[in-house]
Amino acid sequence: MSLASPFHLALATITVLAVAGLPIGHAMIAGSILYLMLAGLDMGTAAEQFLNGMYVNYIILAVPLFILAAELMNIGSMTARLLEFCNAVVGRFRGGLAFVNILQSIIFAGMSGSAIADAAGTGKMMQSLMTADGKYTPSFAAALTAATAVIGPIIPPSIPMVIYALVSDASIGFLFLGGVVPGLMMAFCQMVIVIVMARRRDFPVGDPTPIRALPAITWRATPTLMMPAVLLGGIYSGATTPTEAAAIAAAYALLVSIVLYRSVTFAAFYRSLLFSARTTASIGMLIAGALVFNYVVTVENIPNTVRVLLTGWELSPVGFLVLVNLLLLLFGCVLEGTTILLVIVPVLIPTAEALGIDLVHFGVVVVVNIMIGLITPPYGLLLFVMTRIAQVSLRDLVRDVAPFLAANLLALAIMTFLPDTVLWLPRLLGYQG
Repeated sequence: MSLASPFHLALATITVLAVAGLPIGHAMIAGSILYLMLAGLDMGTAAEQFLNGMYVNYIILAVPLFILAAELMNIGSMTARLLEFCNAVVGRFRGGLAFVNILQSIIFAGMSGSAIADAAGTGKMMQSLMTADGKYTPSFAAALTAATAVIGPIIPPSIPMVIYALVSDASIGFLFLGGVVPGLMMAFCQMVIVIVMARRRDFPVGDPTPIRALPAITWRATPTLMMPAVLLGGIYSGATTPTEAAAIAAAYALLVSIVLYRSVTFAAFYRSLLFSARTTASIGMLIAGALVFNYVVTVENIPNTVRVLLTGWELSPVGFLVLVNLLLLLFGCVLEGTTILLVIVPVLIPTAEALGIDLVHFGVVVVVNIMIGLITPPYGLLLFVMTRIAQVSLRDLVRDVAPFLAANLLALAIMTFLPDTVLWLPRLLGYQG
């Protein structure tokens, strides 16, 4: 293929525009239109791919609804009551607030589906709680919050898994189930790190919550703790689709915050709608650009070319997964996760299918890789979020996040080499893969 071919010129255009600061979604649309023009194809195909992909896929509606649900939780006092409950459960141990941070991420994961929402929603509160009176260094508190936020999109619901289902046609319900054990395994590995560091750094022992206060604290947190049951119960009972469940979750969060907790003002509600709309528009443009570019990739027969190339290497399924892990961890250092899911992963799926790799297992491994990328230098979006929240240097944050990054990589290795860690729960509930 000539370096001056339409496809290479389109790639060069996308790269130049992205480096110049144009959003990657817009850059992909511009590069794809250039390709269609140079290849002599109907340029209206770009609009056709955009419309077909955005308005036919009912699944995409789950993304803005999960974002809105997380925002409604943040503006109400649901997050504060969740932290109070977690502190009552595990705050009494050495390094108790660190355990609180991990536990609240596990529970919050069943509500938001977004790592950024998790970090932004509880990040400021946990930062102030952990650094008060010099209990923990600001960089350690920020590093732990970033590392635990990674769990959010692994344990259901999960916005990245919704997007993966869009490009792979895998079942969202079984993808959600497949993330439960890996997410808990990542949390366990992080807890082990905290136990070791608590002894080495002599972390303080938290103030124990009196036993007589536990029922009242649990009762106040019950509406918040019920949200995962409402969300996931609707999906796995068959009463709702994931998209409908996301709408119910948003409505439930609004109802609890307004009627029960009475903690939402109209101005805060308006700001949450505005933020959710802006975030959705940003993700929507990225999806639109990826749909158009994926058409170009299909026309160029790139997926089949990659499949033939990798087949020629005679990789085993495990060897292919190891290669995918290395590639995605590398891409995760420099690219945003949604871009990886929409542009790079579709190229790898045909090879995974040809090697007999289960798409639910593959999807969970892919999403875990992408989430780990959020705390991997130099890009690490969560690292930048927490440097702003905690007002710490990136160098100090990277130093303190390193042990937790290693723990997550260990969990990734286990789920890569032992597919049953992902597939056990889906198969228990009827998955035939």
